[in-house]
Amino acid sequence: RFKRSQSSHHNIFQVLANLIITMAHILTAVEGTQVDVVPVRRALVSVSDKSGIVDFCKFLSEQQGVELLSTGGTAKALREAGLKVKDVSEYTGAAECLDGRVKTLHPKVHGGLLAVRGNKVHEEQMKEQGMEPIDMTILNLYPFEATVAKGAAFSQCVENIDIGGPSMLRSTAKNHAFTCIVTSPDQYGKIKDEI
Repeated sequence: RFKRSQSSHHNIFQVLANLIITMAHILTAVEGTQVDVVPVRRALVSVSDKSGIVDFCKFLSEQQGVELLSTGGTAKALREAGLKVKDVSEYTGAAECLDGRVKTLHPKVHGGLLAVRGNKVHEEQMKEQGMEPIDMTILNLYPFEATVAKGAAFSQCVENIDIGGPSMLRSTAKNHAFTCIVTSPDQYGKIKDEI
């Protein structure tokens, strides 16, 4: 057996105490003053399954006054239906690039999703960075499993690995007290009823 001296016990306890203090700091919730119902003023819409998306976004935009941010094919479908849509690239000031691989991976998107409403520091940083809150994220992920199941080429399967979608989903979920995530057309009716 290894026998420790009094001083080595003290050092171990000091290290553990410092670690606990550090972890407590990291795990402390970020406080805000807004609670309960947060109005939806801005929604980010980026879906691969466009079933019902036009009607849902008409409800949000025309009946609720929600500003719509969107990307690529989703923005095109909404515009063709006569809806006013702001491209995410216009919102961020960064063009979609790399054959559409990079659209929503931007601090203005994730800052808008992650900012704690009513937190003075977050609000000041958002103002400094030109960020706006995003209250709802409407997305469904690229159909990776379906693409593989139909026997698509390996390269096509790779292109159906979604990066931005899961990132936005996680950012929205992390800030669930102030944001709403909608991941399936099956949820649109329920969300309308709730609003």
